[in-house]
Amino acid sequence: MKKILAISAISALAIMPVASQTAQRLTANKASEYALIYSLPVTALDITVEAELTERTPGEFFNYANRHLGITDAIREPGRSATVRSVTIGTHGEPDENSRWQVQFKKGSAAYIMLDPRGVPVAVNTDKTPEIKSVQLPVARPAAPSPLETEAARQAVTQEMTRSSSTAKRAELAAQRVFELREMRSDLLSGQSDNTPPDGRAMQLVLDNLSAQEAALTAMFAGTTKTSTAVRTISIVPDSAEIDRMVLARISPVDGIVGADDLSGTPLTLSLRISGSPELPLSDKGEPKRFPKGGFAYNIPGEATVEISYDGETIASATVPLAQLGITFGLDPDLFTDKKSPSMLQLDPATGGILQLAPIEIQQ
Repeated sequence: MKKILAISAISALAIMPVASQTAQRLTANKASEYALIYSLPVTALDITVEAELTERTPGEFFNYANRHLGITDAIREPGRSATVRSVTIGTHGEPDENSRWQVQFKKGSAAYIMLDPRGVPVAVNTDKTPEIKSVQLPVARPAAPSPLETEAARQAVTQEMTRSSSTAKRAELAAQRVFELREMRSDLLSGQSDNTPPDGRAMQLVLDNLSAQEAALTAMFAGTTKTSTAVRTISIVPDSAEIDRMVLARISPVDGIVGADDLSGTPLTLSLRISGSPELPLSDKGEPKRFPKGGFAYNIPGEATVEISYDGETIASATVPLAQLGITFGLDPDLFTDKKSPSMLQLDPATGGILQLAPIEIQQ
């Protein structure tokens, strides 16, 4: 095995996309002297943040809310707020240019390595690459229209309300209209209306319109609240040291998820603590094995506990394997070129660790 410190030319390697177009194949051949060069991955953390943004707006008649409609909690001042709704912690592998390796296969062999779209090795001697479990991530959603931003809101405002120059009078007229709408809905439901719709569908449309008009007029007293969400994924590659409350981003009530240096928002921080360190494989005598000559390098990752905090509280945590906290070892390349029973290998693309090593004929 040879670790490559400089970027080596690989134009002589046979690089062919597989049918799925999601991976590439590097095949050992005469042109490459049956040697293949690849980079083991370094593990990146993917922190997906979903922030919830709320905007509160007083209604035109908030001073009359309790008097006319008995609303005691009307919004009296405009305001914006933000909070973190969810955090998802994931990982992916990036090729580590400081960990380039060359594996030497026997002459005449047809061994090959599969690389994922990022260029990370994921398999040897098999086109069956590891299935990555997809995590459903949140999707940003805009705020829904408030009751005052609907067509029903325009229908609810009477000509008399429009003509009046007195806020107190308009509030009184709006409250009267609220009670009229409620009475109209009650008459329709009880069958006492003189203009009953001909069928159930028409009835529902009328009821929905009456409810929407009432909601719009009520919002003129109670105020409106609009809620939207913003989503951003922040990727970092931690080194081998522990991290204490590193600011990933900030959550701003005005601009949503902003950069770590934007002091308009409350910080979202990451802490990382090493929770597990691997050891070299042992021989039958209980002694650490030596790296096989010309072997295929892979990672034995370490583990870290990742905590995400916001507003003084830990809101998400996970224990994840990280390549950069582990060690690199190797497999005898003869495993992959044995004429009687060649082996296949599957690797974790996020860490470069072994997922499966087995003879080709019994691969799962």
